Amino acid sequence: MTQRWDRLITGGLVIDGSGAAPVREDVAIAGGRIAARGADLDRSLAGEVIDASGCWVIPGLLDIHTHLDLEVEFDPVLKEAVRHGTTTVLMSNCSLGLAYGNQRRNGEDPLVDCFARVENMPKPVLRAAADKATWTSSAGYYEHLDELPLGCNVVPMIPHSMLRAEVMGLKGSVTRDATDEDLRAMEALLEQAMGEGYVGFSTDALPFHFLSEDPNRKTKIPSQFGSYAEMKRLTAILRRHDRLWQATPPKDNPLAVFRNFLLTSGRLHGKPLKVTAVAALDVASNRSLKRLALLLTAIFNSKAVDGRFRFQALAAPFKVYWDGPVNPLAEEIPALRELNELDLEDRDGRQRLIADPGFRARFSKMWMTGKSGFGLDRLKRLLKAETLAFDRDFDQMVFEAGGPVVWRGETFREVHERFRLWREEPDAARGEEEAEAFAALGEEAVTEPGFMLALLARYDLSLRWWTVSANRDPQVIRALLNHPQILPGFNDSGAHITNMAFYDGNLRALKLAQEEGMARVASQVRRLTREPAEFIGVEAGTMEVGDRADIAIVDPQALADYDSDANAQFVWREDYGHEQRVNRSDGVVRATIVSGEPVWTGEGFSARAGRRRIGRALRHRDWQGPHGEAMAVAAQ
Repeated sequence: MTQRWDRLITGGLVIDGSGAAPVREDVAIAGGRIAARGADLDRSLAGEVIDASGCWVIPGLLDIHTHLDLEVEFDPVLKEAVRHGTTTVLMSNCSLGLAYGNQRRNGEDPLVDCFARVENMPKPVLRAAADKATWTSSAGYYEHLDELPLGCNVVPMIPHSMLRAEVMGLKGSVTRDATDEDLRAMEALLEQAMGEGYVGFSTDALPFHFLSEDPNRKTKIPSQFGSYAEMKRLTAILRRHDRLWQATPPKDNPLAVFRNFLLTSGRLHGKPLKVTAVAALDVASNRSLKRLALLLTAIFNSKAVDGRFRFQALAAPFKVYWDGPVNPLAEEIPALRELNELDLEDRDGRQRLIADPGFRARFSKMWMTGKSGFGLDRLKRLLKAETLAFDRDFDQMVFEAGGPVVWRGETFREVHERFRLWREEPDAARGEEEAEAFAALGEEAVTEPGFMLALLARYDLSLRWWTVSANRDPQVIRALLNHPQILPGFNDSGAHITNMAFYDGNLRALKLAQEEGMARVASQVRRLTREPAEFIGVEAGTMEVGDRADIAIVDPQALADYDSDANAQFVWREDYGHEQRVNRSDGVVRATIVSGEPVWTGEGFSARAGRRRIGRALRHRDWQGPHGEAMAVAAQ
């Protein structure tokens, strides 16, 4: 008999993303698409047979909040995403992206200026990415992506900060109000992008996102300067095309949050606007934020408002690593932000700042706010109602590297108390290395802020430590993930490369679902595949005959045994020339198949990955091609 199929996946439990009960059946692939599904398909008709016995066969997972726009330029396979079963990623979130190239004009370097502190990316990596970004239009960006040897499907958006810089120049976008002429130009570019197949538009209003180059280090990124009227005009274009608005809220202004997100309303604006927002997190220092997120979700999706509103949720504790004082959470706190304003290489600048008496006073006041005495700040801390995401709790801060080896895995509280005891009893030190470290810290280290300042002065960026600032309760994580109007996937993949790693966020969501039984697994597979694909508006996340064959094969026993924290590590990226925090779920995903071709084999990447195009740059499912024909799937 002649070969009919390129590949046949046999013996697996198919969970097809529809939410239906799993079925044990085979899946045949031909020409990059699902050719047949059924029990005991004829193996002799396949060029290759993949044995999935004992495994789940599911649609490839979607990662809906990434900043992989830069990583794809260095590694078009997107290995750190694909190895976890991800086959489609939504890029250009939070107003940042490469839609208009590097935008280097008049001495400005917007990619470096915007990305370095917001996404904690080293400037040499950013400059190298900007060197590659030679296109000058949103159409040119798609042309570029279409030519890359992608190993994963990518979905770019139009980023608001870059749109403003394109029209107004970077300097103009942060120093003056947009004129009506500026707004018309932005509308024209966004309208043009919708015609090119872009699925949506991203904005940012978090109040601690700053530029990183002189003279802008105390200036917020361009999207922060967009008025409500500007948002209303631009999102009207999205509403008309049924496209997506990805937004981060002005979190310290509840009335502005409500007004902005009320733009989702079909009652008020004639047609609902699809909005996905960052993020439904259970912040340890402010438990009211989770309740507010759930309340807003209920209001905006109610019949009275008629919205299409989805917060994003992270399927893990929000564990973030700090390189000395450098971390995204630090930008929210003025005294810590002073240290983050300096370039990573500027150790001397940080040393001078830490030695400055005025700075030390500001830092000490900040660190102890609400921790003692009486007053509103103390009451807020006791009630878990502080405005800061970082709670400055020594019991929740854990040493990872940079000091004495004996500190690793200990909390700052444990080490600090031993330091104070050592001052009275020198034998209290755990070895000579710790005794030498204690001796170098100085007398001021007896206080909490003095201890922090002494550590930062002595170890600088080599002091690596971590804290869990949100999602400390697994049951709350589960409830958020299972909420029907919240989308799992605030993974931030590709950003904060030494500060966090949630590339395996979707696998963590599946692991939590697995603990509740197969009905919940089927539901969660749908919420990680078909549901976000439909909300974003791309052809992905399904396994019907004729669909593109983007598939993940998951070993459920390996998933049940998987410990994400134990399998996270720092690796050196030769392509970046920098280290990166990554996850290693090897053994959990037996294969990641993109367009019918295995990219990840469970043990490594295929020889063809990175040498030829396997993944695609996806357009919106309603995109009309250059000659007017319907192009629901990207250009081939």
